[in-house]
Amino acid sequence: MKDNKNLAHHFNSYKDQIRAEKIGMWLFLATEILMFGGLFVGYTIYHAEYTKVFKVGAEFLNWKKGAINTVVLLFSSWTMVMSIYYAQKDQIKKCQMMLGTTLVCGFLFMFIKYLEYSHKFHEGIFPGIYFSYTGSAFVEDLPLYFSFYYLMTGLHASHVFIGMALIFWMLIKTYKKQINSSHYMPLEYVGLFWHLVDLIWIFLFPLLYLVE
Repeated sequence: MKDNKNLAHHFNSYKDQIRAEKIGMWLFLATEILMFGGLFVGYTIYHAEYTKVFKVGAEFLNWKKGAINTVVLLFSSWTMVMSIYYAQKDQIKKCQMMLGTTLVCGFLFMFIKYLEYSHKFHEGIFPGIYFSYTGSAFVEDLPLYFSFYYLMTGLHASHVFIGMALIFWMLIKTYKKQINSSHYMPLEYVGLFWHLVDLIWIFLFPLLYLVE
């Protein structure tokens, strides 16, 4: 497949360009996995050492809100896939509708996280040395759990925000007629990033909200 309009000057063919883009995208996703993987390893080590603390910390979280966010992101992955499918079929209106729905899911996820964060801040539940909660459920080293909670969910939320910005960019490109059946790969790359964000949350939800 060759498309001179979308071919960068330093590639001999559009096929070579796509191959290079895919390799670059998968390498980038690998670095993301390594970054979060380090946090998961650290969490596992400290959870094994402070089992009771992590269990008490999880009791401060609203698992129902976490579950809703899980469903929201899983649904958004489906709408992202469908946006790519419709782009491949040149059904741009449907593609735009799916991208818009994915954006709405992203906003809903962030709104629920805002509700969770604001409630904890109100109670003085901050990370690390800023922890000031003094309620009856307090146990020694509880700030350790919330340091992991805020670091992991905060980093993930930043990725959700970046993903939303990229999806909005793709939506603009569809209105400019720059996404179609002959050039949909940028949308696919954004989709891969969004799926990774969803996958990470699938691990975060049971680790943080369902601690035993």
